[in-house]
Amino acid sequence: MSTVITSAAATATATRKPIGARAIAAITIGSGLEFYDFSVYSFFATLIGRQFFPVESTLGQLLLSLATFGVGFGMRPIGGIVLGAYADRVGRKPAMMLTLWLMALGSLLFAIAPTYAQIGLVAPVLIVLARLVQGFAMGGEVGASTAMLMEYADDKNRGFYGSWQLFSQGLSFMFGALVALGLSSTLSAESLESWGWRLPFVLGMLVIPVGLYIRRHLDETAEQEPPDEGATSGLRLIFRDYRKVLLTGVLLVIGSTASSYIVLDYMTNYSVSVLHLPMTMGTTAACLGALVQISLSIWAGRLSDRIGRRRTIALGCIPMLLLIYPAFMLMNRFPTLGTLLGVSMVTTLFLVLITVPTLVLVTEMFPRKIRASGLSIIYCLGVSVFGGFAQFFATGLIGLTGNNNAPALYVMTCLCLTLAGLAMVRETAGRPLE
Repeated sequence: MSTVITSAAATATATRKPIGARAIAAITIGSGLEFYDFSVYSFFATLIGRQFFPVESTLGQLLLSLATFGVGFGMRPIGGIVLGAYADRVGRKPAMMLTLWLMALGSLLFAIAPTYAQIGLVAPVLIVLARLVQGFAMGGEVGASTAMLMEYADDKNRGFYGSWQLFSQGLSFMFGALVALGLSSTLSAESLESWGWRLPFVLGMLVIPVGLYIRRHLDETAEQEPPDEGATSGLRLIFRDYRKVLLTGVLLVIGSTASSYIVLDYMTNYSVSVLHLPMTMGTTAACLGALVQISLSIWAGRLSDRIGRRRTIALGCIPMLLLIYPAFMLMNRFPTLGTLLGVSMVTTLFLVLITVPTLVLVTEMFPRKIRASGLSIIYCLGVSVFGGFAQFFATGLIGLTGNNNAPALYVMTCLCLTLAGLAMVRETAGRPLE
């Protein structure tokens, strides 16, 4: 029976037609919405802190706001387990439809939540609840959507297909940055703080019906096997037979996610709270970083198909490890827009070389029947702590050490863990997916 199912899956993969731009957009729109929502939250974290957290210290308000940003990541492992198993059992498409509805609910709460001055302690509770709902949704989104992309590809172009996931995230991040830049440039400080920061979440909600519509026309890629009462459940199989794969995958993800959230998301808050620059400068640098990610993601995916995932990741990790601390020193020594733009462009180049092949490599480490679950668990465990709380850790390290370059030390530690994971995994490029 196993041989028949494997042969059928291989035949289906071989005969499946390459997907077009519309199908790629349908698959990746959920992850794109994640980065859009997270980027606009990051850009307005200082304002949200003042609106919802009654702490006298500005640093304390920012820390609580960033902790709320991170707490949603705590739900990702649960969402990854629940929705990843659902995607492996029922199908990628139903799981991805469900995650969009949950993302809409989280965005709605952000758009309508009253402030602390209006309803007291219930206000921060609503904000935390919104982040928990979105975190649960995104826990399953990445596994299901990335597995679907990989299952449309063949052995020679999985890096190319997987790169579209990061392309969509960069595009959404840039859109979020442009929205934040537009609002901060056109609205008064009073209007932006009172109601303007809610508009990006309303825009995010408007995209969701479009995503639901185009996802309905996707073809399912998960091969549904006949039920077998004696078969080991997917989650039990992962934690019994794939423990080393889980550890390796988490180590690989740690460096890419910490670098991503510091280099892209944190830069706006850092430029305002540490470098004391206008918000427009930090947002402009974030826009450039997103543009670099958009421009190079497909190239990085093709490069990993050509020279291998491990070599491509190393080409990003090692220079980032060596240059990130000098980059922060340079920003603090010369806090200008030109410095911000240069640092953003160079660090994002190395970031793309890390993130794109890492996502593809981790997906390739699991067989089809547990692929969405395995990827979701690895992604969520790595991202929940080291990515979700990256900005919180970075800000806290500055406060504890008095060293404005401390965020670089955090990134360097995470990159060292990723290099350890890279030494534990074999090359997967060009090999059969199963």
